[in-house]
Amino acid sequence: MTRHELLLADGRLLVVHDDGGSGREDALTLVWHHGSPQTGALLDPLLAAARARGIRLLSYARPSYGGSSPNVARNIASAAGDVAQIVDALRIDRFAVMGASGGGPHALACAALLPDRIIGAVCLASPTPFTTEFDWHAGMVSPDGVRAAEAGRDARARFAETEVFDENSFTAADWAALSDRWESLGRDAGAAGAANPDGLIDDDVALVTPWGFDVSGISVPVLLIQGGEDRVIPASHAQFLLTATPSAELWLRPRDGHVSVLNACPVAMDWLLDLRYLRT
Repeated sequence: MTRHELLLADGRLLVVHDDGGSGREDALTLVWHHGSPQTGALLDPLLAAARARGIRLLSYARPSYGGSSPNVARNIASAAGDVAQIVDALRIDRFAVMGASGGGPHALACAALLPDRIIGAVCLASPTPFTTEFDWHAGMVSPDGVRAAEAGRDARARFAETEVFDENSFTAADWAALSDRWESLGRDAGAAGAANPDGLIDDDVALVTPWGFDVSGISVPVLLIQGGEDRVIPASHAQFLLTATPSAELWLRPRDGHVSVLNACPVAMDWLLDLRYLRT
């Protein structure tokens, strides 16, 4: 495992994690977009699944997470520029992206804005762009953070001063996943939350303001994976993304919640590998 500290063109620092892959020149590279909040470190189940498939797995800490510099004015689209500089520095031409929860929109940004380089994108439990076309908050157990973000960054920062996680946001299947296979995710989220709230604040503000691209313009294949019992990002978001994104398909897992849906990551990696061979 290698930890890179990459200096970007605008002077910011990004922390990048690279498992190195199998060493094969034709190995698929997969860039993971972490959820909110996370440190950007590569999680044990993802590493195991990638190594079993010969995939080179990269992740990076978004601004204000895990040692990466702040970028307070960032929008969702800015992730594509950051990722482009990462893969350029590592001399990677084409690659796939995968993101979960708050990472999903950032994976979609890469699909929209780097179409000549992206093989395919996978989004698990991803929110959709903020819209009034359906009740965007319906089904969320605890929407207060994003509601505060709708009033601007200062309002979201004030909310963070007293913010408490609502344990009812997770289903029994989610808690079971966090006590077993995805224990590293819970540990990492705790570390990110304890470090400082700025990454989560900026993620939420970017989520509910214009993303900087239109999902209807995405042409590369997109796989949406959604838990039917998700209480953080309800299934209505996946259905909206499916309709709005011409190149998308949806795998609905009716009994999964927000965390347990991540058990689909290995088969999603298989989907990307199959897609890569179909597109070469």
